[in-house]
Amino acid sequence: MPDWTSSTLPRRNPITFVRLRCRKSRIAWDNGVTEISRTYNFVKCLGKVAQCGGNTWQEESQMNRLGAGRICCWLVVVLVTVGSSLTWAQTPGVTDNGILIGSCSALDGPTRVLGNQTVMGATAYLHSINDEGGVFGRKIQLQAFDDGYDPDKAPACFKRMIKEGVFALGFFVGTPTAKVYVPMAQDEKVPVVGLFTGAQMLYEPLKHYIVNVRASYYDETREQVDKLWEKGIHKVGVLYQDDAFGKAVLDGVKLALQKHNAAPAGLGTFARGSLDVDAGLKDVMAAHPQAVVVVGPYSPVATVVKKAHLAGWRPQFLTVSFVGTEEFIKEAGPDAEGTIITQVVPPYDRMDYPTVLAYRNALSKYYRDMPPSYVSLEGFVDAMVMVEGLKRAGKDLTREKFISAIESIHEMNAGLGPKLVLNYSATDHKGFDSVYTTVVRGGQPILLTDWSSVGK
Repeated sequence: MPDWTSSTLPRRNPITFVRLRCRKSRIAWDNGVTEISRTYNFVKCLGKVAQCGGNTWQEESQMNRLGAGRICCWLVVVLVTVGSSLTWAQTPGVTDNGILIGSCSALDGPTRVLGNQTVMGATAYLHSINDEGGVFGRKIQLQAFDDGYDPDKAPACFKRMIKEGVFALGFFVGTPTAKVYVPMAQDEKVPVVGLFTGAQMLYEPLKHYIVNVRASYYDETREQVDKLWEKGIHKVGVLYQDDAFGKAVLDGVKLALQKHNAAPAGLGTFARGSLDVDAGLKDVMAAHPQAVVVVGPYSPVATVVKKAHLAGWRPQFLTVSFVGTEEFIKEAGPDAEGTIITQVVPPYDRMDYPTVLAYRNALSKYYRDMPPSYVSLEGFVDAMVMVEGLKRAGKDLTREKFISAIESIHEMNAGLGPKLVLNYSATDHKGFDSVYTTVVRGGQPILLTDWSSVGK
C-alpha cells in the first residue's frame, strides 16, 4: 500500500518576481462576487507569509465582522516566465513556474467560518508545498472568492474564475452552491477537487470533472442511525435546513432507516440563513422522537438545541460534519453537551497520524494564532489530494491528465488512520467512505467509541 507521507517533491527554481501593493479600500464588487483581502495569491515572499499593513487575512476578516474599517490588502503577483506562452495557451492556469487554482466559498455571511476554515486549511498545505519548491518547479497559487453560501451568487463567482484562467477549482463550501457549480464545471470541463459537502449528487451519477474527498452524508447518517438502532433508539426525527443541503441529509436518514423498515418520526424545517427555528422545532417535538438529527450550519443548530433545552426537551441530538463543530460548541455553550457529531476526518489531536501531525505543524507555522478544527483539517486533506493529482499527472500538465492521475490513486495510505484509505477509479470519484463519530463532552468534541450512555 503506498504511503502518502513518503512522497517527495521535485525542486525547481522559485518564482522570480513578486510585487506587493497595499491600499485601503472598501469591498470591491464584481458581478455579485466579493473580492476582498481574502483573495489569496499564495507565494513565498522573502521567506515569509505575505502580509500587508501588519494585518493577516484572518485579522481583516475579524475587523469586517466587527464592523471596523474595511482594509483590503491586495497581492499583485507578477510572474515573469520564459518560453511559457505555449504552455499557457494549451492549458489554462499553467505556466512554467505556476499553477492557478480558483475557489468560491462562503468567506462572508452567516457561514463564513466554514469557508474561511476550509480555505485556511487548504492554503496551509499549499504553503508547505510551495516552500519545498512546488510541483515540478511550479508554485501553486490560490485565488479565493466569496459566494456567501448563496446559490444566486454562484454563477458570477464561477464565471470570474473562468475569466481568471484557472487550471482547476477546489475548496468549495456547501450543497446549495455546489448544485450550481457542478454542472457549470462539467460544461466547461474544469476539474473541481474537494468540496465541503457530502451530497449524493456529487457522486451519482459519476461526473468526470468532479472529484470529492470526504465521505458522503449517506455515510454519516448510516453510521448515526445504525448505532442508534443498536442501542434501542428507533424513533428518529429530522429538523433540517429547507434546501438542497437539508434534503440531502434527510434522504440519507430516510435511506438508513429503510434498512430497519422504519421512517423518520417527525420532520421540521427552517430557512437557510435564518435562526427562526421555532415552527420546525415545534413540528418535530410533537412527534416525540427519541433522537433528532439537526441539519444546518453552526448557528441554527446551536439555536435548536438551546431552545429545545429551554423548553425542557432533551432528546439525543445529532448532526453531520458540515455543522462546523468548534463554532457550534462555542455558540451553543453548555447546551452543546451530549450532541453527537459525525466527522469525515479523524480528531485533530491524533498526532500519531502522520497527516494530522503535518496539519498541526503547518498550522503552527503559517497560522500560529488559529486553533485547529475539523473543517480546516478537511481543507488541508483536500489540498493534499489535489497536489497528489498534480504530481502524478507529470510535468506536461493538462486537465485530462490531472483527472486520470487522481483516478490512479488506489489503496493509498493517507496518513489519517486505518479507517481512511484513499481510493479512486475511473468509475468512482469519492475518496473516502468511513467516518469518525464524536460527542461533545466538557465543551470538547471527544471520539465516541462506546454508545452505551447515548440516549440516557
